[in-house]
Amino acid sequence: MRVQRVASISGGVVIASRIGAVIAALLVGGAIFALAGYDVPMLADNVVEGSLTEFGIEDLGLLVSPLILTGLAVAIMLRIGLWNIGADGQFYAGAVAATVTGLAFPGGNDAVMLVVLALAGFAGGALWILLPALARAYLAVDEIITTLLLNFVALLFVNYLCTGPMRDPGQAITSASARVTTEIPPLMGDLHWGLVAAIVLALILALVFAYTPWGYEVRVAGANRFAAHYAGIPVRKRLMQVMLLSGGIAGLGGMAEVAGTVHRLQGGISNNFGYLGVMVAVLAGGLPIAVLPAALLMAVILNAGIVLQSYGVTTYEVLALTGLVLLFIAISEQLAYYRLLRRV
Repeated sequence: MRVQRVASISGGVVIASRIGAVIAALLVGGAIFALAGYDVPMLADNVVEGSLTEFGIEDLGLLVSPLILTGLAVAIMLRIGLWNIGADGQFYAGAVAATVTGLAFPGGNDAVMLVVLALAGFAGGALWILLPALARAYLAVDEIITTLLLNFVALLFVNYLCTGPMRDPGQAITSASARVTTEIPPLMGDLHWGLVAAIVLALILALVFAYTPWGYEVRVAGANRFAAHYAGIPVRKRLMQVMLLSGGIAGLGGMAEVAGTVHRLQGGISNNFGYLGVMVAVLAGGLPIAVLPAALLMAVILNAGIVLQSYGVTTYEVLALTGLVLLFIAISEQLAYYRLLRRV
C-alpha cells in the first residue's frame, strides 16, 4: 500500500471529514475531562439540554449572526488570495459609525433608520480597511500586518469614546454610550432579523462569486495575479473593491450588534467575533456559502462552552476543548486529500 495525495475532493468527503474530526475531538476531549475528574455523560446531557432550550437557541442565533458576517468578510478576501485579520477592528468601526448615526438621529422611522445605520456601519468598516487596501494595492505592503495592527487601534478608540466623549453617565456600566433607539425587529425573543439578513447576504455573495463576470475575475486574480493581469483583468481595481467590501461587511456585523443585541456602544462589544471570523473562513475554505455551516459549528462550540462554564468547567478548559476541535478539523482537512492505494 502507498499514500497518494489527490488534486481535489468532493464536497461529501469534505463534510464527512469535518464530522469525523468533530467526533474524534469530542471523544479525546471527553477522555481528558474524565481523567480530570468530571462526569462526562452528565456534562454532555447538560450541554444538549441547555442548547435545546428556547434561551439556548436564542443565544446560539445571536452568536451565529456576527460570525457569519465576520466569516464572510475574511472569506471573500481569501477569494482574491489575501488575508483580512482586521475584521475585529472593522467590526468596531462599524459599531462606532452606527452608534454615532443612531444617536444623531433619534426617533426617526425605524425602517429608514435601519437602512441608514446599515450604510453607516458598512462605510465605517470600509473606511477602517481603506489604508491597508491602498498600502496593499499601490505599495505591496503585507495586508496581514496592517489589518491586524488596526484592531488594537480600534479597540483603544472605542474604549476612549465609551469612557469619555460618548459615555452615558446615567448607566451603571462605566464604558458604554447612550442607548440607540433604532432596533432591528425581533425574530424570536432576543434573536433578531439580523440573522436572516446575514444568511441572505451569504447566499447573494455565493451567487456573485460563482456566476458573475466580476466574481470570475476576482477568482482568477486570486489564483494567479500575473495571469489575470496578462488577460486584461484590472487586478489592482479588483483588489481594492474586494478589500473595501470585506471591511464593509465586517462593519455591518458591528452595526447589527449595536442595533440588534447590545443597543449601545460599549467596550468589548466585539467579543472577538473578528478573530473567530478568521477561523470560520478557514473552516469554510474561503467559500461564502460554506461560511453558513462553519459559523453554525463555531457558534455551537461557543454555546456549549457557555453551558459547560455554568457547571463548573473553567474558561481555560473550555478554550482548550475549542482549540482541540479546531485542531482536529484542520488536520482532517489535510488528511482528506490523501488516499491509500495498492502498489502495482
